[in-house]
Amino acid sequence: MNDITLAVATRDLVTGEFHGVHEDTELPLASVGKLLLLAEVAMSVEGGILHPDTPVTLHEDDYVGGSGLLLSLSQRDWTIGDLAVLTAAVSDNTATNALLRRVGVDRVNAAAAALGLSRTRLLDRIREPRGPEHPPTFAIGTAAELCGLAALVAGPGGWQVLMRGWMQRNTDHTLVPALVRHDPEGAWLANKTGTDEGIRSDVGIMGGRIAYAVLAHGPAGSEDDLADAVRRAGLEIAARLSAATAPASF
Repeated sequence: MNDITLAVATRDLVTGEFHGVHEDTELPLASVGKLLLLAEVAMSVEGGILHPDTPVTLHEDDYVGGSGLLLSLSQRDWTIGDLAVLTAAVSDNTATNALLRRVGVDRVNAAAAALGLSRTRLLDRIREPRGPEHPPTFAIGTAAELCGLAALVAGPGGWQVLMRGWMQRNTDHTLVPALVRHDPEGAWLANKTGTDEGIRSDVGIMGGRIAYAVLAHGPAGSEDDLADAVRRAGLEIAARLSAATAPASF
């Protein structure tokens, strides 16, 4: 479809080689924006500002529909670490709102800016539905900046290891890796996906070697075409990974 925008950015974590298409186009991210929250929580845990075992009681206005499990569970008290795992693994919207209530959107955006993400930011909490009186979307950003964040997460360090572990628990492999043979239970992929009306996005690290961001945006009703475009980009990313890791021929 001609009215679809596909933005792709990849970086080889060994050679530094970068590839991009529309990588600086600012697009809505859906739940990929939760990566900014997870980064702030991970850095705060490493810095001793937050403790993963600190209890958080869910408030009524934390609860929201869409993705996640907490709406179907009776327990109201969780830890910061629990909420981070739920946000990363099943993109739990209620867990996201509870963490955002604890740390604040402004603090998340300040941390993202400190990591070099000047155009990628949260605009609001998660809302279902989102009304005309609210910001138009949860988060916006660029493929280039999100690929840069994924490359940072792939590096050594306390918060990176923690966040990478959360991302490896993601249960959604239906976008970038969907057409690529891989073990969904292994550590080959660490990623976060985002899906909403007119949005399909996926950001992560493939094979420990390629950091990537794929963002697709189009009109309502184009979701199947958006997913197809992201999956085709995933095949290209996998091919780049295969070429990078192929043994040298003599």
